[in-house]
Amino acid sequence: MNRYLKVNEIFYGIQGESSYAGRPCVFVRLTGCNLRCSYCDTRYAYDKGRYMEISEIMDRVASYPCRLIEVTGGEPLIQKETPSFIYKLLEEGFEVLLETNGSQDISLIDERCVRIVDIKCPSSGEESKNDLLNLNRLTDNDEIKFVVGCRDDYEYAGKILALNFLRTNLPLFSPVFGKMDAGILAGWILEDHLNVRLHMQLHKIIWETDRR
Repeated sequence: MNRYLKVNEIFYGIQGESSYAGRPCVFVRLTGCNLRCSYCDTRYAYDKGRYMEISEIMDRVASYPCRLIEVTGGEPLIQKETPSFIYKLLEEGFEVLLETNGSQDISLIDERCVRIVDIKCPSSGEESKNDLLNLNRLTDNDEIKFVVGCRDDYEYAGKILALNFLRTNLPLFSPVFGKMDAGILAGWILEDHLNVRLHMQLHKIIWETDRR
């Protein structure tokens, strides 16, 4: 039985986010998202894409001279075959990252995968959709990210951190590009002595902000 995923795009680029930023990476962007964040920069992935057999996707990924793969969206976990696809990548020896919006159960994904969980802050408009049980599903392999657009977002992130669920990796605090001044966010982090990583979207610094 053939298995399919709806794919928006597959491309080779520089990882712009997470602690893996700066590394060459193959991106598999899946179509569809269950959220509509106010600052979303991948609206083109809400609907556009084509169905591809997992074997075809595997062949495309393997054609690039790179062993780091990110599965992103949209929201990858709303497609039922995503866990199987990630498992196959891991079994083939790829280093795999999953970028997820935090509304879906990450325990569906093999723990060898680095699950990067974006916890939605109030200015996203989707704070109520966070599955905070994911905080208990994190391993030392995983990362969490807060996209901060205002002081309320920053304070919300601080309350989540106060739950003391952290493992090894530092939380990522990322300013909303073009809205939140990174210097202001850095100042708040220093004032409160937060043990977090100020996280910039490297790809938007290297290339034009609307380049895909």
